[in-house]
Amino acid sequence: MQRQRLQDYSNNGDKARQTFSAMEMQRRQSAIREHIGRNDIDAVLFTSYHNVNYYSDFLFCQFGRRYGLVITADAATTISAGIDGGQPWRRTFGNNVTYTDWNRDNYFHAVRGLVGSARRIGIEFDHVNIELLNLLRSEFADVEFVDIAAATMNMRMIKSEEEIAHITEMTRIADIGGAACVEAIGIGVTEGEVALHSTATMIREISRTWPEAELLDTWTWFQSGINTDGAHNPVTSRKIEKGDILSLNCFPMVAGYYVALERTLFAQEASDEHLRLWEINCKVHDHGKALLVPGARCSDIARELNELYASEDLLQYRSFGYGHSFGVLCHYYGREAGLELREDCDTVLEPGMVVSMEPMITLPDHLPGAGGYREHDILVVTDEGNRNITGFPYGPDELIIGG
Repeated sequence: MQRQRLQDYSNNGDKARQTFSAMEMQRRQSAIREHIGRNDIDAVLFTSYHNVNYYSDFLFCQFGRRYGLVITADAATTISAGIDGGQPWRRTFGNNVTYTDWNRDNYFHAVRGLVGSARRIGIEFDHVNIELLNLLRSEFADVEFVDIAAATMNMRMIKSEEEIAHITEMTRIADIGGAACVEAIGIGVTEGEVALHSTATMIREISRTWPEAELLDTWTWFQSGINTDGAHNPVTSRKIEKGDILSLNCFPMVAGYYVALERTLFAQEASDEHLRLWEINCKVHDHGKALLVPGARCSDIARELNELYASEDLLQYRSFGYGHSFGVLCHYYGREAGLELREDCDTVLEPGMVVSMEPMITLPDHLPGAGGYREHDILVVTDEGNRNITGFPYGPDELIIGG
């Protein structure tokens, strides 16, 4: 029995309301077309969550199958698996091709139909693994594959007015999630229960704000005691105890975009050493926010903040870089690695960049004041300096809960 290799879902419902205007999406696609034109590239095959989403507004669920977005001089087409029906077409700004499971090479058959006679194809060297690269070279023996990842990352780092408005609204929702965490905190309450309340509260507000949005990937990490030592420690069933150091981490996700709110808190009381360390971290946080201005170099910001920690003999307890770019990224995909506040990143800040300030120190469990301290705000770099779009309070005067 002969089965079809491709399916057409273009009539299965109406196009969904896009996250951004047609003008904004055309701006993005025009920028990549200008790049490939200047670099003698015939077509681009995006395979990462972040770039497929950024250039098409479609966020796929991989589940062991291949997805993609092909952009040529005159078309933009997502490639999706038949298991998803018409959802990819409804969510794509542009066209969609759906391939079936009946032949193992149906994905490449779809790609071939979109790139045509292309001889130079851009792919993401930081995302394509060895297996996929070998398959592409086998399927397209006469094609030269060139890197497109670095160029697209640089495009994504400068946010449009529509992106900044979207991120600002999401940050408001993160603040709501933080308030829900505080509301749920109590002695004997588990981390999981606090996180559930926060996440549900944020999802309800996302639904109210974007009634046509897909609801996926919003989550909360709420950590207590020893579990605060890592920034990405999963939620557990540990119960909050009096005097515990706490950490809330609220992450609303809308249309592939991620924001974060992170705060240090204490349950009812904090020791003198805990208070001292907390206040120092807040001091570093305040100073760091003032440094996020046009012309500042990421590496210089990191070194200046290092000096503050070193003056308190705490630099050895610093956990990671001081902040990073925000936009199309998530805990399981994407990152604009060219914009991170680290000693090895020499990117200069420009208006339109959206950057966090998130200093963290972790004191080991055997020392006074043990635990992880982390504050996190998101700021938009402007012509005049910056604009802080996080509004949630921080510090000992605000977040000793139940004290």
